[in-house]
Order: sequence, then structure tokens, then C-alpha cells
Amino acid sequence: MKIVAITSCPTGIAHSQMAAENLRTTAEDLGHDVSVEVQGAMGTQDELTTEEIAAADAVIIAADTSVNRDRFEDKPLVNGTVKDGVNDAEGLIEQAIELAESGSTAAIEADTESTETETETTEESAADDRQPARGQEQLGGDPSKGLFARLKRFLG
Repeated sequence: MKIVAITSCPTGIAHSQMAAENLRTTAEDLGHDVSVEVQGAMGTQDELTTEEIAAADAVIIAADTSVNRDRFEDKPLVNGTVKDGVNDAEGLIEQAIELAESGSTAAIEADTESTETETETTEESAADDRQPARGQEQLGGDPSKGLFARLKRFLG
């Protein structure tokens, strides 16, 4: 089966590259032909051609940013996160194949193990997470005041 995919994260440096590589190797290991476009801060790498898209049986988008889907009209599309691409590329590929084999041209949200196990973090459990494990010394400042903690609260 021919699959095209896009990976994209806000910085586009590491995670989108890891997701792209995982999608490539997993699809090839499963016997499928895949082309992956990586979008990030440095621009677009390996941009999908109109011929590749036209020949595709299914589309996978593993992105944490907005990706224009206009190029994929009338194609079965599985939409997941970069984390899905890194941790469960096989799940994304299997869902894309099932969607294509059913004859559907719908766009669906990925149903992967990584998204099923995520839960909302309460303030109480977040406070517990900030404490270093017994016997371990905390390095650096207060993790709750760091950039990633603030972004998580802002975006969450």
C-alpha cells in the first residue's frame, strides 16, 4: 500500500524528524511504500509531490502544529500527534490501512495507545511530580517555574 505522511512540531528539530524516521522504517518493515514530508522551523523537507499524493492510498498526519489538509481531499486521512508518530507509528499505519481498505475518504483522529493513556494532571498530582524522588537531589531551580512547565499550563 502507498502511504504519504507529514510530521510537524513547533520547532521541527528533533521530534518531527524522529516521527518521520519511525513512520518510514515501520511502514517499510510492514511492506508498504511511504513518503514522509517534515515541516518545522527550518522549512519543509522532502516535500510531497502532487504525483505522490495522487498515488497514495492513505495519508497520515503526525503533527502538533496546524497542517494544511487541502492537498489530501478525497484521501483517507489519520490525524495524530508527533508523539503518536514516535511511539506508535505501527498503530497510525494500521489505522490508515484499515481506513483505505474500507473505501472511506474520511479524516479520523488517531486512536493510539499513547493518547489513550494520557490523563489530565490535577494541581495536586502536578505538585507531587515536582518533588524529587527519595534519595535523589533536585538539580536546578523550581521545575514549576521553568519554560516547559509554563507552556504546559498555558496550553493545557
